[in-house]
Amino acid sequence: MEYVYAALLLDAAGKEVTEQSLMDIVKAAGMSPDEARAKAMVASLKGVNIKDVIKNAQSMQVQAAASAAAPAAAGGAQQHAAAPKKSAEEEKKNEEEAASGLASLFG
Repeated sequence: MEYVYAALLLDAAGKEVTEQSLMDIVKAAGMSPDEARAKAMVASLKGVNIKDVIKNAQSMQVQAAASAAAPAAAGGAQQHAAAPKKSAEEEKKNEEEAASGLASLFG
């Protein structure tokens, strides 16, 4: 994971992601660099625009959140519409019961 972070840091600084630069960052962080892992990271990032990947990942998260919220909102509207309405008598009875309960607090 530290090599991914190092690559992100180098890209954000506008520097080229090389094996040596990755190992320098890992070493500066107090860890032992591994040349094979640095080489693998550089190879996997060959031809990849990190800024575009991050931008696409962020837009995918927004789209996923929006698509997940739409059915939930629709489901909530359906539940609300399906809820039975109380009659005026039932509502008045509930209000009276609540009022009598409050009156008992004051003796």
